[in-house]
Amino acid sequence: MTITEAPNVSAAVETVESHLHPKPSFDLADHPVPTGREEVWRFTPLQRVRPLLEERGTEDRDGDPAVAFTLRAPEGVESGTLAAGQAPRGTVLVPGDRPAALADSGCDDARYLRIPAGTEIAEPIRLAVEGRDATRRSNAVHVIVAEPNSSATVVFDHTGSAQQLENVEIDVREGARLTFVSIQDWADDTVHAGQHEARVAKDAFFRHVNVSFGGDLVRLHTNVSYEGPGGQAELYGVYFADAGQHIEHRLFVDHNAPQTKSNVDYRGALQGDDAHSVWVGDVLIRKVAEGIETYETNRNLVLTEGARADSVPNLEIETGEIAGAGHSSTTGRFDDEHLFYLTSRGIDPVEARRLVVMGFFVDIIRRIGVTDVEERLVAEVERELGHA
Repeated sequence: MTITEAPNVSAAVETVESHLHPKPSFDLADHPVPTGREEVWRFTPLQRVRPLLEERGTEDRDGDPAVAFTLRAPEGVESGTLAAGQAPRGTVLVPGDRPAALADSGCDDARYLRIPAGTEIAEPIRLAVEGRDATRRSNAVHVIVAEPNSSATVVFDHTGSAQQLENVEIDVREGARLTFVSIQDWADDTVHAGQHEARVAKDAFFRHVNVSFGGDLVRLHTNVSYEGPGGQAELYGVYFADAGQHIEHRLFVDHNAPQTKSNVDYRGALQGDDAHSVWVGDVLIRKVAEGIETYETNRNLVLTEGARADSVPNLEIETGEIAGAGHSSTTGRFDDEHLFYLTSRGIDPVEARRLVVMGFFVDIIRRIGVTDVEERLVAEVERELGHA
């Protein structure tokens, strides 16, 4: 495939004005090692994320990669690689923190997926990301372009043991429809940090689904901006934190174009001592973003003592000419009325608990639209409940 050079990719991305987000930059010097006092790092256990803050290249060995990547792409999908500075790499994503900057500088060849204009890919495009060694670093960059009026679903499946830094750059062009699913089903010794950045063009539709069950520490940023009116974005997530796990999701929707829409819905469950989840959602409505609609919500179900959920929704509005905007956050234990209703009808208390949790998650899982993935995730929730 033909890949054009980008003379100055960093200049192509407008700087975010939100005070909740540091200035993005490809320059590692602009992202010093955090102290923990920074707003964007105050919930993260720095000692556990320390390996991902060090300047290290990908630590592959001959015939033994730190992380193995296996692509299954249906006919019609184009794939290749992009060096640093080759467009479209760097035209959407500029690193917003130190791990993202390290991922970019430490990755010589980004994986590139392109869905041609007017093409509908019926089968999911699948990338298996298999960690082989929890002591070695992997730096990865992926670039996905959905050309105008195309349609596709992309599924990233993370398993195994790793120290994984990963940037995913997504360009959804005019009239395209793209669903991107990222499953974090790592082994218990994995640390993973990543930035997912999407740009949604005029009349395009983008659905992003994050599923985080595994890993010692997972910290993901998911950001969306727009390039023209009529763009729509749906950001969904499910996570289940067990004893000792830290799962952190940070989202930013930048309504920088008029007549755009967004909907954010993340749901998490926690069980066991020191299980910790963090969800920070921010929506910025700029002065030019008249007529937009947005809503974000986060719900957390605490199943046992000793678990903690931090949830911080933010809404920044710079214009009063909007169709609708709101946010909500809830954290609590089982609804006693639901449990009473089920047990009073002869359902065993353990089964009643299972039904409540499954109902909590299934509404999100069923929006993925890939049957085998949905079935696997339902089974994974069942397995997690078996640990209680």
